[in-house]
Amino acid sequence: MTSYLIVNADDFGYAPGINQGIVEAAARGIVTATGVLANCPDFKRQLDALEASEQLDIGVHLNLTHGIPLTPDMQVLLQKRKGRFPDKINLIRHLVLNRINMAAVEGEWRAQIEQCISHGIKVRFLNSHEHVHMLPSLFSLIVRLARDYSIPHIRVVVSDWKAENTIGALPKNSIMEILRRFAPSEYRTRSPVMLGLAQSGKLDQSYVERTLPSLKTDKVYELMCHPGYYRPGEIVDPALLRYHKWDQERELLCGEHVKRLCQEHAIRLIGYRHLKILGDRLTVAPQTTFS
Repeated sequence: MTSYLIVNADDFGYAPGINQGIVEAAARGIVTATGVLANCPDFKRQLDALEASEQLDIGVHLNLTHGIPLTPDMQVLLQKRKGRFPDKINLIRHLVLNRINMAAVEGEWRAQIEQCISHGIKVRFLNSHEHVHMLPSLFSLIVRLARDYSIPHIRVVVSDWKAENTIGALPKNSIMEILRRFAPSEYRTRSPVMLGLAQSGKLDQSYVERTLPSLKTDKVYELMCHPGYYRPGEIVDPALLRYHKWDQERELLCGEHVKRLCQEHAIRLIGYRHLKILGDRLTVAPQTTFS
């Protein structure tokens, strides 16, 4: 009567306070995986925070919407933006108008994956910042990259109606439900069921109390989260400040209440390292425990 849960913290590398919160939520709490922003400033120093976190499974949080690209080709295409990535809406516009072509995107994402591999990271999964890989053309690309680099898992974002039906949650859920249907069926069936979309950035106790007891026996789930320490000098973007409650998530994921919920409802914490793909089916290695 066991269900399986990967707790995956996005945005490692965004800021030192975010990194510290993720590492703490792994050491003291229930976080079991994190996605790395490979184009973050001072990449090697940021990675140093992971040295004592061998239990964390690491993936690449592929990025087209924050910071400065790694590749000169992409920087040239973004000259009018001073070489910086656009926000998500402008990214979509640039892709539609072919101001950013797919060859440049592929080169940039390959560079981000290779940046991680070259620093000794075993890349176990791919996802993307702001879920842009769910766009059909980008999903085809991420599938090709996963095959080329032998990365077994890709996040398939699904709608999440367990959160409160806020004004922001309804369109996000609806859009992702449409995009999910364009993803190849084999990836929909062999990826963990994602949780936390509608509550993204503001995961709270009410959500986990509604969600964790409903997990189905023998199924594998991924809870997306964003723990961290908010330090005003590190994060100044007003949009990010409205979207995230990093400290709230860190305290929730490190707290005893969420750990008791997992125990009471026979939820076993695992990482991507514990998963196996048999055909189009996702399975968990027998007697798997996460420590």
